[in-house]
Amino acid sequence: MRAILSKAVGGPETLSLEEMEDPTPGKGQVVIEVKAVGINFPDVLIIEDKYQFKPQRPFAPGGEIAGVVEAVGEGVRGFRKGDRVAAMTGWGGLQERVAVHAGRCMKIPDAMPFTEAAGFLMTYGTAYYALKDRAGLKAGETLFMPGAAGGVGSAAVELGKAMGARVVAAASTNDK
Repeated sequence: MRAILSKAVGGPETLSLEEMEDPTPGKGQVVIEVKAVGINFPDVLIIEDKYQFKPQRPFAPGGEIAGVVEAVGEGVRGFRKGDRVAAMTGWGGLQERVAVHAGRCMKIPDAMPFTEAAGFLMTYGTAYYALKDRAGLKAGETLFMPGAAGGVGSAAVELGKAMGARVVAAASTNDK
């Protein structure tokens, strides 16, 4: 299978397309045929060794994926071959197939495009946690969202509105 690997510290220009062996599921894991990968700012930081996690090289960046379960490891419950899923990988997503712990996966609806599912968990999960669990945002309140042009910011704008808040959004430049 093909994978985009980080073999040296640096920006996206240091990544290379390589051949790797197909993964097999370990205990508690599923192997996912990757259909789409969400690329976020932490993916840039991780290949530059500026993130809190520093995986051993070579590694494939890509912290969230969407695809189809191809194989199920021992002890996995709730997933079977053919299930459409999204998963938080941390890294490793820029591969044709990924082995990931089943606890990091969630089924996605048939109508949800893989491209949307792959970009959903990190940005929307972060925004939802911030708005609901940390800020306790309630309907009728006002949410001021600086940085509304970024991934988490734009997700927060959408979620804040869906939660019934009055949303005031800002960006650093007119282009954004």
